[in-house]
Amino acid sequence: MIAGISIYEILTVTSILFFIGVYGFITRKNLISILMSIELILNASVINFVVINKYLYPDLLQGVFFSIFIIAVAAAETALAVAIIINLYRQIASVEVKDTETMKY
Repeated sequence: MIAGISIYEILTVTSILFFIGVYGFITRKNLISILMSIELILNASVINFVVINKYLYPDLLQGVFFSIFIIAVAAAETALAVAIIINLYRQIASVEVKDTETMKY
């Protein structure tokens, strides 16, 4: 692993990142901020995949492959979400969650 840094410290940092993302997802009212919180959650899971794979199986790259797949899915999700947010902003001139009720009907 990394010299001088244990797996517990890395998992602690990724857990903090994950819960910051969850807190941001629950408390934010802006769609862009919610999207950034989702990205924090996904990035914390990617780091966990790599660290746990490197710790358990130092010679295998399965965690890295899962991480690359998650990054690709996150990029596609971000592109789609930004396109939806841009179209929503063009229709109602706001990116607040409470203003998206017009999409119901």
